[in-house]
Amino acid sequence: MERLVKLEVLGQEYPLYTDAPEEDIEEILHLVKMQIENNSKSSKSFLPANKVAVLTSLNMAGKYVRLKRDFEQYKQQMSELVERLTSVIEDSLPPDGPMRNGPGKTGGDTRESGLAQND
Repeated sequence: MERLVKLEVLGQEYPLYTDAPEEDIEEILHLVKMQIENNSKSSKSFLPANKVAVLTSLNMAGKYVRLKRDFEQYKQQMSELVERLTSVIEDSLPPDGPMRNGPGKTGGDTRESGLAQND
């Protein structure tokens, strides 16, 4: 259920409607406030609040893009690792073992699996 949350940054209050969990909202608001305060303090001259907000948005977007790229690289590395591990495991199995042919399949001789038909 959506509720009203008020964020105060640089003396301005911003009302927001959200249905995010309370702990997420607190973390998000804290992160935004810290980023805005850091950007306003780090500028060598006084910047209006709207410029600080734009600068903060650009900095946060840059971090998001880097994290997204890093996560995609991580997923690719994990996929390659899973493929290598699967290959090592498959190579260590007996040639006609049940896992060699995939899940739910047998090695070919139905007598061993108890599935032989009486003809």
